[in-house]
Amino acid sequence: MMRDYEEIVAFLGEWGPFQKRIYALLSLSIIPNGYVGMSMVFLADIPPHHCRVPFLNSSYGGLGYNLSIPTEELKGETILSRCRRYSEQEDSDAAYRNDTEGCLDGWLFSEERYVSTIVTEWNLVCDDAWKAPFTLTVFFLGVLAGSFCSGITSDRYGRKPTFLITMMLQTLFSVLQSTSNSYEMFCVLYFAAGMAYVSNYCAAFVLGSELLSKSARMSFGILGVCSCFAIGYTILPLFAYFIRDWRTLQLALSLLGFLYIPLWWYIPESPRWLITQGRLQEAEAIIRAAAKKNAITPPEDIFQLEHSADTKTTENVTVDQKRYTWLDLIKTENTRNITILNIIIWISLTMSYYGLSFNTPNLDGDPYLNCLFAASTEFAAYIFIWFTTRYAPRRFTLPFTLLVGGAVLLLITFVPDELNALIVTLAMIGKLVVTGAYAFVYFYTMELFPTVVRNMGLGVTSMAARIGSTASPYIAYVGTYHKTAPYILMGSISIVSGVLSLLLPETKDEELPEFLSQVKSLRWIFQKKRPSDKNSQEANARISNVVDLTSD
Repeated sequence: MMRDYEEIVAFLGEWGPFQKRIYALLSLSIIPNGYVGMSMVFLADIPPHHCRVPFLNSSYGGLGYNLSIPTEELKGETILSRCRRYSEQEDSDAAYRNDTEGCLDGWLFSEERYVSTIVTEWNLVCDDAWKAPFTLTVFFLGVLAGSFCSGITSDRYGRKPTFLITMMLQTLFSVLQSTSNSYEMFCVLYFAAGMAYVSNYCAAFVLGSELLSKSARMSFGILGVCSCFAIGYTILPLFAYFIRDWRTLQLALSLLGFLYIPLWWYIPESPRWLITQGRLQEAEAIIRAAAKKNAITPPEDIFQLEHSADTKTTENVTVDQKRYTWLDLIKTENTRNITILNIIIWISLTMSYYGLSFNTPNLDGDPYLNCLFAASTEFAAYIFIWFTTRYAPRRFTLPFTLLVGGAVLLLITFVPDELNALIVTLAMIGKLVVTGAYAFVYFYTMELFPTVVRNMGLGVTSMAARIGSTASPYIAYVGTYHKTAPYILMGSISIVSGVLSLLLPETKDEELPEFLSQVKSLRWIFQKKRPSDKNSQEANARISNVVDLTSD
């Protein structure tokens, strides 16, 4: 029987030049993900607007419009109606009745903040106002489809090709978006970009976690990946401040993706994945290259077995070459329980994370500063969760963040309306904690699933999470009718998920499972691990691995 992978590569060390390069490159590759999804904050922003009226000059807000357009109240301010104008009398060019009509001649948009957005280009206002937020729904539907496909392709064809090909597809579709000649074309391309977006993110996350040692995984998953996501988020308002035309802004952001093409020659395939496919010689070549990079002399026989020239067969070891599918995520009891619990937790987290994100930008103020502030909040959340996970057990970190976040959100319902500053402070604290949990759950989920279905497991949970992200704009919309209703809903869901997360097993400082038989069972809150558990698990794993091979 082959030794555990961690034991095989222990001679490489924990933090050599090879590990540092993988850590840095894969983390930096996530920067574009930080602005691809959030770019609609500026691309689809709705400038002040009103009906265009014949016989009046085309400048926005001219004096003549005060007699031609009725007024309406918006956030306590009296403005010209955005969707109605007075009907013109047939016998006079200057006189108007009290009857109103729609904007038959189009709209005039203020150019004080933007030269153009997709809203001003395709008139996504009034009867078509639903189309602007719907673009984000289309993106999340693409993410949903990508989550379904990326797990299969990554677990079947490899982490590296899935990661790099989808990264280039994301860049290509984003560039093409800037050339869109219709709203429909823009949405189709945004859907495709969403598919590549999640595939690239999940594959990079899994690849880095499998290439790095367990002591570096936590830092990679939180400080590396998530902080670079926040860097991309921070880049967005900086670019948008200086580029006020949506096509130029979209193109400028998209072109950054081409900087990552050289990663094909610097990022190797996961040896851990290659071993599960029986491709031992390829895995050994990568490990030896890593040893050379770290200036370490590797053992003469890394795997301590005689293997033939055929990279898919061995003489003295049985390697699981079974083709795994989505059904394997519910095949065994332990894997099924882990999958179901993670689906519930992911839906709750994305609903709360995006719900809070969509609710807070509605605050008055400069949108560029608001976006920059939101990105800064993410940095604080990631640093907070990194310190927490570094010293605390996994089974404590996730429940703690969910329960605290839920309690803070529910506390908002008891704050009087006149204490608006306190409400905002509590909402920001809730967002900080929920953001930390959202970052942590990627890392924790990756540790819970075995190598043979790890990317599929991460994919199916990420796919289920799109239910939460798709519902989140409507949760924020409820706030227009009841100020505290969104916080009651998100807080309650977070607390329920926090209680359920207490059942998940501990993974801190433990080996990643390789096969379905090595997935741990759920653990009750005060259950203690029996001393014999580890030995019995190892024995069962050796037996079950053979069963896995013959069960097909």
